[in-house]
Amino acid sequence: MAMIEVGGTAFGYDEAGEGPAVVLLHAAIGDRRMWDPQFTALAATHRVIRYDRRGFGETADVPGEYAHYEDLLALLDARGIEQAALVGASMGGACALDAALAAPERVTRLVLLGSGLTGHTWPDHMQADIARLTAEAVPAERLARYAAREAEVDPADVRAMAEANIRYLVAGPERDVSVLPPAMLALVREMCEQVYRHDWTAPQWTERIPDTRHRLAEITTPARVVIGLADARGLVELSRHLADSLPEAELVELADTGHLPAMERPEEVNAILRKFLQAPAARS
Repeated sequence: MAMIEVGGTAFGYDEAGEGPAVVLLHAAIGDRRMWDPQFTALAATHRVIRYDRRGFGETADVPGEYAHYEDLLALLDARGIEQAALVGASMGGACALDAALAAPERVTRLVLLGSGLTGHTWPDHMQADIARLTAEAVPAERLARYAAREAEVDPADVRAMAEANIRYLVAGPERDVSVLPPAMLALVREMCEQVYRHDWTAPQWTERIPDTRHRLAEITTPARVVIGLADARGLVELSRHLADSLPEAELVELADTGHLPAMERPEEVNAILRKFLQAPAARS
């Protein structure tokens, strides 16, 4: 594992391989380790970079105002990369879309897996599910104290929040966590617990959030939108919306798959990536 300084912040990142550049953008319930199968497989034919976004994994928090997509573009500059394909999971997908709007000439292809969307309002049913699961995991008063950095973090609360995310997102609302591969489950649990420990203890910074919702038609980059059909219904609905709204997108639906198909179905996702990334370019 290596570190690279971008804009005064040290980012944890890995790079391997030669060829067209591909950047892997992790989900908000994990870090760059979620891409282990894809990082190794794609390095045989591509120059592959994965990194921990600001506030995740090995990347530091620095007080101030930042945007994840600006960090991404600055990291490309730091590595001398003019153009890259972006592969984003969950909120990593939202970051990829933001970058494609900000610098369309630099993004050659997009792969969005269980993607988020900056500025998106989640449907009422999903917000209600999340509110219920959060309340069951940690009392609201204690969450508020953690957010304000006014309480010492109880490891039991960290575990409870991680488990709530694993049940609802990683497995999916209608599946039991026992369906997940044990090694995957162990890594997701470790990553997700780290996310909450960090969120409740690290220095705070402000994220500049663009509103990408109404600009999807401007993104003409060739795209694949991948969604596990066992994921939360709001995320399935959003992926279908993305596929309908992006001019050059195709939708790939994976049966019996949750929120992290790159981890749960690595060989299927690797095959999708190889086929799409190695196809002849549709435009310069």
